[in-house]
Amino acid sequence: MAASIAPEASRRDLLAPIRAQLPLVLLTAAAFLALFGEPIRLLIRDWWSDPESAHGLLLAPVSVWLAWKTGRRADARPNVGLGLAMLIAAVLLRYVSGLAAELFTMRMSMLLGLAGLTTYYLGFRQVLTWWLPFVLLGLSVPLPEVVKSAMTLPLQFRASRVGAALLDWRGIPVKLTGNIILVPGHQLFVTEACSGLRSLTALVALSILMGALWLSTVTGRVLMLGAAIVTAIMVNALRVFLTGFLVVFVDPKMGEGFMHLTEGWLLFVVSLALIAGVAWVFSWVERALRRAPAGAPS
Repeated sequence: MAASIAPEASRRDLLAPIRAQLPLVLLTAAAFLALFGEPIRLLIRDWWSDPESAHGLLLAPVSVWLAWKTGRRADARPNVGLGLAMLIAAVLLRYVSGLAAELFTMRMSMLLGLAGLTTYYLGFRQVLTWWLPFVLLGLSVPLPEVVKSAMTLPLQFRASRVGAALLDWRGIPVKLTGNIILVPGHQLFVTEACSGLRSLTALVALSILMGALWLSTVTGRVLMLGAAIVTAIMVNALRVFLTGFLVVFVDPKMGEGFMHLTEGWLLFVVSLALIAGVAWVFSWVERALRRAPAGAPS
């Protein structure tokens, strides 16, 4: 079922157990900040300073808003045992990752801690009800460097190959060497920043959000995610092609600086429009399929 927005009464109910146990809640919040304050600070720093992680500035507030709007389940009941087990696991994971100075695991332990607190106060069913906010929070955590490095190079090569193929199709003499594209009088270097990983991460998160809000079937949401991945890869290859085309036929400065950055943002907006269009089409198909049995002859 698509994510629903809870009425105001449900949101007031969400605060009821907090008000009933306010001293314990405040103590818990203080302990959580003491334990996870450093990962939170470093995460916000990366959101603010690292372009590859900036989508977290959007995803984190949206996650909180969605949890608030969804509200508390009518049958929410504390699950102290499971909640404590999850919290103990989060603390151990935080300790071990702190010893290893592994930021990704440290940040994911914070997410596990939030799930443990939710389970402790409201039950595990509430965690399942808030699956979308938790998934978005998980996606806001930057990937480990080893994973980013493993993904970046193949994306660079794929964008280079497709971009070079489009340039050749357009009749421009081109020679491809790894991620270096040679065109008449110019050399285009597809850098890590041009791999498309940044737009891929953002589009995946947005496709999950759109799928949860607009679609009602697992199949539709999976197809939506696949469409986002394909769109991100193809639009980034198109960016490489347009850069080469503009450098050859318009001005070499089009491949660098402000103009190159502007081109990237414009194509990202195009990607968003395409993903929104795919979501609309899938939503229309789902509605048509739901109506079909009712209107079909018996």
